[in-house]
Amino acid sequence: MSGASEHEHEKRRELRSYVVGFAAAVALTAVPFAVVASGAASAGTAYAVIAIAALAQVVVHFRFFLHIGLGRSTRDDLQLILFTALIVALMAGGTIWILENLHARMM
Repeated sequence: MSGASEHEHEKRRELRSYVVGFAAAVALTAVPFAVVASGAASAGTAYAVIAIAALAQVVVHFRFFLHIGLGRSTRDDLQLILFTALIVALMAGGTIWILENLHARMM
């Protein structure tokens, strides 16, 4: 019986983690919408709020949904994801740079 109750406890803990992650994700989505919809903040402040909320959203998704933390076993996964993001950013940034350069040369 202890194995079954331990399994139930683990399921409850995981469900609680998903609910907390979902609530945090919804809040981090609602805050930038509220800032922009209210129009109370300047454009620079709105951009800053959106950027901070986006970064926090990434952290929430990594932690609560992808189960990537700072533990030894998941640190390797995190390094792989960050390296992939770096390569994608370099490719996208390089493409934009080349297209901007071509556009400037055409004008």
